[in-house]
Amino acid sequence: MSGVLVLAGTPIGQVGDAPPRLAEELAAADVIAAEDTRRLRRLVSDLGIELSGRVVSYFEGNEAARTPSLVEALVGGERVVLVTDAGMPSVSDPGYRLVAACVDAGIRVTAVPGPSAVLTALAVSGLPVDRFCFEGFLPRKAGERARRLADLAAEERTMVFFEAPHRTVAALEAMRDAFGVDRAAAVCRELTKTHEEVRRGPLAELVDWAAEGVRGEVTLVVSGAVAGATMATDPGSLREAVAGLEADGMRRKEAIAAVALRAGLPKREVYQVVHVDE
Repeated sequence: MSGVLVLAGTPIGQVGDAPPRLAEELAAADVIAAEDTRRLRRLVSDLGIELSGRVVSYFEGNEAARTPSLVEALVGGERVVLVTDAGMPSVSDPGYRLVAACVDAGIRVTAVPGPSAVLTALAVSGLPVDRFCFEGFLPRKAGERARRLADLAAEERTMVFFEAPHRTVAALEAMRDAFGVDRAAAVCRELTKTHEEVRRGPLAELVDWAAEGVRGEVTLVVSGAVAGATMATDPGSLREAVAGLEADGMRRKEAIAAVALRAGLPKREVYQVVHVDE
């Protein structure tokens, strides 16, 4: 019989949030695949348990090479527990590749539910939670980031993003340009930790706040577009919106298409407005 892959959620801040099954699974595992073995050792110490299985690293840089050996161990009947630095493996963390390989091989995959920055941020944001989507990390390059957000401008569900602290200001600025200055959002920082902070407000206000610098783990929650709502369609607003996307690195043709989508106008009309003085 083949073994079992266990995706084990780990605390995002407070070790006391760890589910009891996490300690049980770690102690009983034949193999523990960890994104950071040093963090795993600290977690094991905090949980007051001892590991009997072997520990291997499994992170973005080696997951492609290490997945076959883990699948081989599972085929051989071993119980493999996968943990990442915080939260649920495979959610913007290593894990998906191994899960897909196990599914293809007919190996059972289960999970130890645990804390989630996505759901925690959503719950405390004060924004609608009945429908939401998780968008992970935005592209690092300004043009690619602007294009991604332009595609989301008409999204009516609440959106959740992960972001690095040093890119938070740029992300908020790009969201302001793509979604409008008044779109409601929340910056959730250091969730469940000692210096937890949730800053809520319109995107323009959050940009000003973040300009002083943001530290720690960051999750951004942004309200969805109002059904049927469009941006201002006067020539000045249209030209300003296109110019803002171009300044973020988007090519003019793509910027015009993105603004046309947000404004609910044919692309040719926005094109004519932008080029009227040229």
